[in-house]
Amino acid sequence: MNASADGNGLYALLSDEHVQIRDMANEFAQTRIAPNAENWNRDKHVSVETVREMADLGLLGLLAPEEFGGAGLDMTAFCLVMEEISAADVGTSVSFATQLSLTIAPLVNFGTEEQKQRWLPDLVSGARFGCYNLTEPDAGSDTASLRTTAVEDDDGWSISGTKTWISNGGFADLFIVFARTDGPGAKGVSAFVVDAGEGLTASREIPKMGLHSSSTAEIAFDGVRAERDQMLGERGAGLSVALATLDSGRIVIAAQAVGIARAALELAIGYATEREAFGGPIARFQGVQFPIAEIAARIDAARLLTLHAACLRDSGAPVNEIGAKAKLLASQVAVDAADMAVQTLGGYGYSAEFAAERLYRDARITKLYEGTSEIQRMVISRSLMGSAARS
Repeated sequence: MNASADGNGLYALLSDEHVQIRDMANEFAQTRIAPNAENWNRDKHVSVETVREMADLGLLGLLAPEEFGGAGLDMTAFCLVMEEISAADVGTSVSFATQLSLTIAPLVNFGTEEQKQRWLPDLVSGARFGCYNLTEPDAGSDTASLRTTAVEDDDGWSISGTKTWISNGGFADLFIVFARTDGPGAKGVSAFVVDAGEGLTASREIPKMGLHSSSTAEIAFDGVRAERDQMLGERGAGLSVALATLDSGRIVIAAQAVGIARAALELAIGYATEREAFGGPIARFQGVQFPIAEIAARIDAARLLTLHAACLRDSGAPVNEIGAKAKLLASQVAVDAADMAVQTLGGYGYSAEFAAERLYRDARITKLYEGTSEIQRMVISRSLMGSAARS
């Protein structure tokens, strides 16, 4: 590994290729995303065209093998890009991450060669967009209780049920779907890859506190057809596919949270050094300095833990515990950094004319999706204490 030239010791062990990808993502995020973020969020506009531009740069193919049009890179590269996109606009980072982490990744990790040939090139190029259909109205953290069914017949499967909180659901045309093929419990669930078509409806966009530049839909399946070759992984192994995907996804959300926290920190510093009160910049007051300093230290810690988790994932090591730790720490830092930015800006922080209130709303989701903070604590506790931590 070569030292990067940016002078920030945090990136000292990144390869030159990682540094180049991060810098490219930073330039794209600051020139194509950040200037539009305010308008996109105000208008609740999902910039699908911007995500397609990421495909032109090769960013949608980071995790896909080269033979399917991808770059064949790693989780470290993904996290570096994710931080940059998230610092510019969190909603756009959701669209980006859903395509890679929740659609392309499970196909790469669990798909047959035929399935990869069939779907990966279009996903990598931005010709098609995907989404991950696990959560249901009555099955969130308790994934083993999902009720969507896949009934077998002579021609394949008929899928019926309702999924909710589906990122990219409003514009996706490829659906990773988890449905019950057998009896109750975790071993009765299988995964499928389903094309948009008859019986599949994005019934509504869910109103949200934040992430206004992303699509979050409710999806209805009414006898949707899936051929036998559209099952992803083995029959009854659907939750293994789901949980393995979420293990890596938590690292991605940690990187997103670091990006949010960084944007909040930069906003607070900029305001504190420019805003004058009582004869000088407010940055000279310890009441302003110390919260900023505290957040800066915690962001560096969260970034290091996230990149450590990414490196372990790239090495093939288990990441269940470390991914949960990264998400738990980074999501709390994001929330606290956004709160600090609002406080630093005072009344302006509460105004929709400044980005602080948007970051405040957007940060909160990082403690909820891809497993709540309570779930992360449970994962960590069980990893540390084994059966003694289980009821």
